[in-house]
Amino acid sequence: MKTPRILAFGGSLRADSMNQKLAALASDGAYASGADVTLIALRDFRMPLFDQDSEDAAGMPEPAREFKHLLANHDGFIIACPEYNGGITGALKNALDWASRRERENEPSLSAFRDKAAVILSASPGALGGIRGLAQVRAVLTHVGVNVLPAQVAVPHGGDAFGEEGLLKDAAMNGRVKDLGARLAAHLGKMLA
Repeated sequence: MKTPRILAFGGSLRADSMNQKLAALASDGAYASGADVTLIALRDFRMPLFDQDSEDAAGMPEPAREFKHLLANHDGFIIACPEYNGGITGALKNALDWASRRERENEPSLSAFRDKAAVILSASPGALGGIRGLAQVRAVLTHVGVNVLPAQVAVPHGGDAFGEEGLLKDAAMNGRVKDLGARLAAHLGKMLA
């Protein structure tokens, strides 16, 4: 049986992103369930804003190519998504837009996303935990062909939610986040069997 490979990251560029911490926590649950997890930070892939004229002139920028290849070489994704003004972050949307582009004329459309599954979660300083942004992230991922599992987690009052070593102070919420990663690992295990 093939070991599921999961790519995990937060959708923020902040160095001390609470969503990056959330992605790491969900990764722990996936790893404990037998998945091979690669945790990256979106801030390490500084992509220019997508512009087809620039793409036509110079091709895909190297950071976008690296990010796209990471997506393509994993079976599923854990994406922890901040909510900016009630929606998806510009950084995450831009990264997904670049990853949706073809590098070669004969490359299948949306090759980085085909036959992939994902879980999404969010932490936000607000009382809703970023739930409105998750709806947009789900819509974008579904549109590009990713099977987004129904379960999701939104952590409210995220600025005060984390304690020592990146764990959530609320033990039940901590368990829900790890369980989300475990669910993805189990789903991918069935898909790859």
